[in-house]
Amino acid sequence: MFHSRKIGFAAALMTLIASSAIADAVSDWNSVKLPPPPILKEVTIDPSTTALLIIDMMKLNCNMRPRCMASFPNVKRLHDEARAHNMPVWFSLGGGADNLTPDDIYDPSIKPRDGEWASRIVPGLDKFVPSLQTYLRERGVKTLIVCGTALQTAILGTVTHAALEGYKIILPVDCASSGDAFRELYAIYQMGVGGPPPIVNKTTLTRAAMVKF
Repeated sequence: MFHSRKIGFAAALMTLIASSAIADAVSDWNSVKLPPPPILKEVTIDPSTTALLIIDMMKLNCNMRPRCMASFPNVKRLHDEARAHNMPVWFSLGGGADNLTPDDIYDPSIKPRDGEWASRIVPGLDKFVPSLQTYLRERGVKTLIVCGTALQTAILGTVTHAALEGYKIILPVDCASSGDAFRELYAIYQMGVGGPPPIVNKTTLTRAAMVKF
């Protein structure tokens, strides 16, 4: 009897292992249930130690992304608040072309000023470049509000690098866009809920209207 039970247990175990080996994320795609949406939090910032980053929000790419265009009023809202409070503002001028300048920004009302921007950054990757790091250190910045487009690449890479450098991140989800909602969804989940603890613990998800100055 004991021997039969051992054989039965071994067979069941092998079946389980075999079924696990066959399963993969693509096979399970249609059966996966989405987690609940993340909780968005109201945030009160200290303008003296907070900077606004606007990532790759150029005419070239934003005009091809309806979700980017729709996010602009929220980006402008935070931009205007940052200017009114004399906060540091910094722009990466990317979007798939070399030699972009402040004149290529999506809307002239948020045009970068001298010393506030960098171009010729590798498209779609980490924008937390040395010149930005120096800019932030010189101004005593500890917290970053991050807006812009290419949420799943440029913003994800920038937030990851900045968080690992010790910065607190405020990510208004209505100011950070991608080409479609799914790319936004998985990037937001990675940064704010399900990603590495050093990133999640430094990131607060919010909306533009929930950021208080």
